[in-house]
Amino acid sequence: MQTSEAIITTDRSSLYQRRMVEIRGAFEAGGSGTGAIAARTSAMDELILNLWQDALPGNSILAAGVTVVAIGGYGRRELFPCSDVDLLFLLDAKVSEKEVKEPIRRICQKMWDTGIRVAQAIRRLAECERFSEDNSEFTFAIMDHRLLAGDATLYSRLANDVVPKLIEKDRNAILDRLLALTQERHAKYGSTLFHLEPNIKDCPGGLRDVHVCGWLSMLDGRGRTAADTTSEAFGFGQAVEFLRLVRCFLHYRHERDDNTLDWQAQDAAAAISVGVSDDRSQGVDAAYWMRVYFRHARSIERRLKREIEDLPPRKQPRRFSLKRDRVTDAGGAFRIERGKAILRSSPPAGSGEEDPAHDPEIVLEIFAAMARTDCTLERQSEERISHALGSISARLEEGPSLWTRLREILVGPYAGNALRAMHALGLLELLVPEFHGIDALVIRDAYHRYTVDEHTFVLIDTLHELQRADPAANQEKGSLADWAVRFGPLVRELPHPELLYLMALLHDTGKGRSTGDHAEESAGMARGLLARLELDPYESDLVLSLIENHLEMSSTLRRDIFDSETVRTFAGKVHTPELLRMLTLFTYADINAVHPDALTPWKAENLWRLYIATANYLDRSVDDERVGAQEARELVDRVSALVPDKRVAVADFLEGFPERYVLTRSPEQIRTHFRMAERLKQDRVQLDFRYAPAVSELTVVTPDRALLFANMTGALAAWGMNIVTADAFSNLNGIVVDSFRFTDTFRTLEMNHSEHERFVKSIYDVMTGAVPVEKLLSGRRRSRRKAPKVVVDPRVEFFEEASSHSTLVEVIAQDLPGLLRALSLTIAAGGHNIEVALVDTEGETAIDVFYLTHQTARLEKKQQKELRIALLEAMEENAR
Repeated sequence: MQTSEAIITTDRSSLYQRRMVEIRGAFEAGGSGTGAIAARTSAMDELILNLWQDALPGNSILAAGVTVVAIGGYGRRELFPCSDVDLLFLLDAKVSEKEVKEPIRRICQKMWDTGIRVAQAIRRLAECERFSEDNSEFTFAIMDHRLLAGDATLYSRLANDVVPKLIEKDRNAILDRLLALTQERHAKYGSTLFHLEPNIKDCPGGLRDVHVCGWLSMLDGRGRTAADTTSEAFGFGQAVEFLRLVRCFLHYRHERDDNTLDWQAQDAAAAISVGVSDDRSQGVDAAYWMRVYFRHARSIERRLKREIEDLPPRKQPRRFSLKRDRVTDAGGAFRIERGKAILRSSPPAGSGEEDPAHDPEIVLEIFAAMARTDCTLERQSEERISHALGSISARLEEGPSLWTRLREILVGPYAGNALRAMHALGLLELLVPEFHGIDALVIRDAYHRYTVDEHTFVLIDTLHELQRADPAANQEKGSLADWAVRFGPLVRELPHPELLYLMALLHDTGKGRSTGDHAEESAGMARGLLARLELDPYESDLVLSLIENHLEMSSTLRRDIFDSETVRTFAGKVHTPELLRMLTLFTYADINAVHPDALTPWKAENLWRLYIATANYLDRSVDDERVGAQEARELVDRVSALVPDKRVAVADFLEGFPERYVLTRSPEQIRTHFRMAERLKQDRVQLDFRYAPAVSELTVVTPDRALLFANMTGALAAWGMNIVTADAFSNLNGIVVDSFRFTDTFRTLEMNHSEHERFVKSIYDVMTGAVPVEKLLSGRRRSRRKAPKVVVDPRVEFFEEASSHSTLVEVIAQDLPGLLRALSLTIAAGGHNIEVALVDTEGETAIDVFYLTHQTARLEKKQQKELRIALLEAMEENAR
């Protein structure tokens, strides 16, 4: 039989849960987010007060000297459907924590039993007075506090004495810590709000920034920002309401505190017009809905920047700091002071003087100065320009004058930030209306991280960073910084860098209306702008050629870039050295702007090699065969210098290897492979394992035989390794050098260094045949596969013209464990030999390219047809 206390608790729990159902029903019927969180806050207040009162009769110690305080989001009355409940149990100095710990535990346990996640803290007043950087979140939490139950006098001391004293005493330290944490959080998201799947709480422009605005206002001694009637304040209020609504929607949808606005959630929100229309029976387009989200996030981001700007200069962290004092006199129309571009004051009415905010020449000159100096636009100046856009549009001249101003902005080292500011104001669309179609545009794939417009700005940032790359800096050889130094001179040597930046600005505009080939669509849109700017035919043709071919270099990197036919075909599309340099730089920046981890040293190296090979072809300085032969002879000399008295043996070892092997290995690497080949008489399988936390490499040297490549991929798959790239070569003596670069998916080797030896031993056993690879694979735990964000339809294509001696097969498929083994087994089963394998992954898409022969000849049409069917079946089987 239940005790009376248990019955009461059950009633309290049932009442609260019924209330939650009612609140959800009201929300889903069209209620607001603010209404939903206020209703849950009220229901929680009632539950906690009742639980406290229930606990008092049997715990006299709670009657005095103990206070229950709502803090954090709960203290702000912002209790979202699945948010934690932050409680502070405040104790008087005379109360023993030991005496109250058990009744407090029981109260919290009852809340947990009701399905409420409680984050409780027990503190004395004295503990609340101290600020610690290591526990700064507690200080931020108690800045938002409310009395729930208990000793009101004790709470009054907290509210009226302790918290104000804490803020007064440690104001600077709290401010510095808050700004530093905000900067770190923004950096985690690339310091941009334009993510394809944003976290609406933590991303820049999210609800956490709303909280920061409130804390900054409190710390600045102004209390919470007072409501006003300005359009900016109205937009901020709308944005907060929208994000509250969306967060409630996400919590109810996910039934947990998950604030990621993923693609499925975007579709669902758009389908019922969340935050867009009161009529939720009428859906809207998901892309349009996301633009509404980004517009509101911009309002919050703008408010946060204003709050930071209003702080005394010494309280700015480095990212937000005001620049050194410097003054620029542009005919007296504006000045730059303390990192701010400030327009001359508006003239008095009736004075006959013109407001500089209405003059397109002056306004564009300001943004050119911002691009040169990385200053920002002062608030009132920004508002004046925003209100003057109509006048600016009416007076904007096209032709060479406009191109001169736009060029000054594009070539400035901080052009990306200047363009972002112009875009946020709507000024960029006045100059380049074609850009409007990609404003906050979401393109759904698992590879890109940013919206199309932000991708464009990051790309321009990358190009300027290349131009500033310091050759004198001590860069680690082979690192991305090292490759940036290598690509940097290409930017500095461009005769027309402004054309590259203009092309970068326009290259994706076609995505706003593309029905298929966005490169062609973008080029078509660019023609209108180029005509308005009155560029000469050479400049226009160069920009259009770059836009039309901006995907060609990325596509060519998926081929064998050391095959002469590949280089010849690519060179036929770029035609001139200038176009090649521009396309190389663009491709480098384009890959980097996809997401922070897209550009790897390996990709940068391949891009550089393709550039060099194509540049040599275009220059016609040396033909393909002589390049290979000369480099091979030089390499024999260099390797022989490392292996005294072995020149003949080294030459014999190198004979018959493809040019790709010679060009992609250093003399030291080839010496290692040569030494491994020498030991084949003692052991027919030689392994060289190089572990690295990012990408490890395993090389096998052994006589060629059937299923060699497939067994290696299987052995690596059995250990859960994700193969990033692989290649296989053999010389005239049938000695194979296979190299696999892979990541450690489950961090097995990183966390257990003792496993390195066992890992190599198991690979060795498979290669010698001591252990069948099937046995190794059978012991592998098959993890449950998540549903892919983007479903990739498998494709198999053959290309005869890509190689002079092999048949190229390109496989596009969903990136799944075991895919490469399934493909290589199928190829081997058909009696075909893999001459070269190029493995790459873009998001959830695997792009595997194989150069195949059948008995040293190209594949016949019948063999291609049979292999296509077999590969598709193998992929389907592997996906089950």
